[in-house]
Amino acid sequence: MEPSVYRPLPPIAALYRLVASLSLAAVVACTSAGEDATAMNPLAEQYVKLVLRVGVHDPGYVDAYYGPGEWAEEAEATPGTLPELREEGQRLLVDLAQVAPPSGGDEMLRLRYGYLTRQLESVVARIDLIEGAELSFDEESLALYDAVAPKNDEAYFQALTEAISEALPGNGPLHQRYAAFRQEFVIPTELLDTVFTAAITACRERTARYIDLPVDESFTVEYVTDKPWSGYNWYQGGNRSLIQVNTDFPIYIDRAIDLACHEGYPGHHVYNAMLESHLTAGRGWQEFSVYPLFSPQSLIAEGSANYGIEMAFPGAERVDFERTELFPLAGIDPARADEYYRVQGLVSQLGYAGNEAARAYLDGVIDADAAAEWLSRYALMAPDRAAQRVRFIDTYRSYVINYNLGQALVRAYVEREAGADASEAERWRVFAGLLSSPRLPSNLK
Repeated sequence: MEPSVYRPLPPIAALYRLVASLSLAAVVACTSAGEDATAMNPLAEQYVKLVLRVGVHDPGYVDAYYGPGEWAEEAEATPGTLPELREEGQRLLVDLAQVAPPSGGDEMLRLRYGYLTRQLESVVARIDLIEGAELSFDEESLALYDAVAPKNDEAYFQALTEAISEALPGNGPLHQRYAAFRQEFVIPTELLDTVFTAAITACRERTARYIDLPVDESFTVEYVTDKPWSGYNWYQGGNRSLIQVNTDFPIYIDRAIDLACHEGYPGHHVYNAMLESHLTAGRGWQEFSVYPLFSPQSLIAEGSANYGIEMAFPGAERVDFERTELFPLAGIDPARADEYYRVQGLVSQLGYAGNEAARAYLDGVIDADAAAEWLSRYALMAPDRAAQRVRFIDTYRSYVINYNLGQALVRAYVEREAGADASEAERWRVFAGLLSSPRLPSNLK
């Protein structure tokens, strides 16, 4: 018997469209606050408090918070019930629609209004999911992240793995041959911090050429185990982060730059610091003092962090830098850098394989073992790493789209806005603008 699918968002979305479709004269007749830059501030404060209270029911929902301490204390003391929080979210959406800025008004105010609206819709959807609502993978990703990932059938990945198979020597399952190939590119444990520190220094230097970083920004790096992720940035506020690197599995040479850029510069650390500097502190927009993980903001965060690797090391610069600096520090033969990245370039085309595993698994088409087997076959993960990835999917569900789809959307946005023949400085200008503005995934198209 097919499970019933509960769709909680359409009534909210329909109400929003109804209010938004009113003439400008009607909106102004309801309230003159639409043109007031502070009109959304009380609702933004209520949004923050709502997210904090949902976080009491949903551990892990609040990824970062650096607003007033008493708001967090109040949420812990009186969180309210989930039905009450859902009702409050719906009421805030109605109230927010009454202060919609005029269509020809200030762009940042219009972006703020759209951001708050979509984030609130996402909060309501998350409450519904906590309470047991059943959405398909695509319905969930649209409700939470404002985006739906493209679909690729098995034949698509088969064709890609055949091309990779030709590039890797030996017999046996492709994931085993890939693992054997990469084994010579593992960073020795005793050299991990040395290599990672050098990668961070390079990523920061390249980012600082184009972005004015806060003078007091910094982060701490910790090496941890027993986590479902490979790296995590815990933003602390005040331009400071805690970055944790999971050492459960071998860390390959390419992960040094990946993690240093993604978690640090110009990734999560810079993104959060710029939002705090430009929006929370600069404009007094308190909604950016809280980061609900399961929300549209995460697609921008993960997408910009992944694309930030390309920004910091465009074209052949990454391989040149790693050959010269990181390979020797890790004790790996620099002469093999081109070979390694030639294979990595082929494997990177399998990026959407994880989405298909998650989609089929969460939609009930396959079980956990089959999802892990798919990841081994088409994402070339070793069985233990594939099992870890399934645990990640169990925890974060459709969040997986934020990495690859997010990167694709951010790349397309920067390239479109900067122009085909844009200078590196112009691309960074557009990218920095994205990091310091309240844009949604749907704004990137």
